[in-house]
Amino acid sequence: MEKGGMNISKTKSLISKIFWGIILALVIFFFGKTAIFEYNYYREKEGSTRAASDVPTDSEEVDETEVTEEERAEWTVPADQPRYLTIEKLGVRNARIRPVGRKTSGELDVPYNIFDVGWYNSSGKPGEGRTMLIDGHNGGPNVVGVFKYLPELTEGDFIVVERGDGIIFKYSVVENNTIPLSESDSYMSTALTSPEPRKEALTLITCTGEWSQTQQTYLSRQFTRAVLVN
Repeated sequence: MEKGGMNISKTKSLISKIFWGIILALVIFFFGKTAIFEYNYYREKEGSTRAASDVPTDSEEVDETEVTEEERAEWTVPADQPRYLTIEKLGVRNARIRPVGRKTSGELDVPYNIFDVGWYNSSGKPGEGRTMLIDGHNGGPNVVGVFKYLPELTEGDFIVVERGDGIIFKYSVVENNTIPLSESDSYMSTALTSPEPRKEALTLITCTGEWSQTQQTYLSRQFTRAVLVN
């Protein structure tokens, strides 16, 4: 009886090992198949133009909450700083302008909310005679951002900035350039100058073009340059 009992015990142990071995093999197969699918998917999509709903914006967490009229009205800044940005052609009306600096990496910072824009606080102020630099999001994971359609601006289109003291400054687009990411850093020196000598200017910047899953960013930057007309 003892020998028979031992054989039964060994058989049960073997069956248990086989069972859990099959389970482990199925788990490995499932996750392996998923990993291969994702790899092939992203390789296929590499370099394709992506919708804002498909990808995050430059791998940054952003706020997609639309700004209310009350929140816009409550927004204040010092009298000599830019307060609101309006681009009627793109449906952008009184976007809040927040002062931003540079990240530790040296890149320009961007507002947390995708409907706000950022004024680089080391660039010019409206009415000061220098070039003002403003950036904004292309979009978030689910919603298009304030500058999603910036590439659609053409020469002669108007961009309006309201200062903290209520004075309005109107700028006319002179050029709108899509610059490869690899050249965008060197183009910044141009972006901080006026496209027309001795004229106050404004440069708007956003991400655009094709999405790189590898680099987790868009492969181009849009630089819209305009000069003061009033």
